[in-house]
Amino acid sequence: MKVPQIIPTKIYDLPGLQHQLHRWRLLGKTIAFTNGCFDILHRGHIASLSDAAREAEILIVGLNSDASTRRLKGDDRPINNQESRATVLASLLMVDAVIIFDEDTPLQLINLVTPDVLVKGGDYTLEQIVGAKEVLAAGGRVVINPIVPGFSTTGLIDKITRL
Repeated sequence: MKVPQIIPTKIYDLPGLQHQLHRWRLLGKTIAFTNGCFDILHRGHIASLSDAAREAEILIVGLNSDASTRRLKGDDRPINNQESRATVLASLLMVDAVIIFDEDTPLQLINLVTPDVLVKGGDYTLEQIVGAKEVLAAGGRVVINPIVPGFSTTGLIDKITRL
């Protein structure tokens, strides 16, 4: 089904997301939350987002803002600005909502969303995942999905600069 006009409707500000969360909760939908910079989307991101989407009926993606990404990744990042990254994420079938956050961690957003499932990709431990204890305390689950070896934005940038 080709409905490109829905892409911008999947990008939320905080009040809009709160309203939509209320609607989803009234409908009894289960909600998963994941987050990241998603600077140059690659196969590893798609695998991670697909795995996260399998955990609940709704997938919300917290997207680090440009300023937050710079603080986490360095002055040369992001390659793509937050509006571009949000649009690409919102165009994916498995993503139901995208919200940009400016903090270094998504803790405030996780506390607002109170997801049924908090999903992180990578080699984290439960203790290292921001928001894990809050989600567990609220009765939710935390899932750590494996990363796809050989795929990273940093690796792609390094490869491009060597060309």
